[in-house]
Amino acid sequence: MPYVIEFPVDAGGCLLVQADEDDLPGSLELATLRPGEVAVRARESVEAAIDQIKPAINAVTSRLTAMAADEVAVEFGIVLGAETGAIIAKGTAEVHFTVTLTWKRETGEHAVAGSDA
Repeated sequence: MPYVIEFPVDAGGCLLVQADEDDLPGSLELATLRPGEVAVRARESVEAAIDQIKPAINAVTSRLTAMAADEVAVEFGIVLGAETGAIIAKGTAEVHFTVTLTWKRETGEHAVAGSDA
């Protein structure tokens, strides 16, 4: 059974995230070392952790939408760590969240009307 990292949520409550022993920070004093129980409490909220990757996601999306494709989709995984916050996952097996962002260009009358303005 995996260990658990507890992340506070700004609106209240908490998010529990599964973690392997390798994911647990060695420098922090752990609440418990029993699998299935909260082993460590994250230093920041879920919202603050996600905000860390927001500039990178904005950079990727602005570059892709500038290519003027009819539709752009970006899919990535997010892993939450007790010390690292949110990071982009290196593989699909490790993902805590899978996020797909999609942009569709305007077509037809809306696109023509928008370009004349």
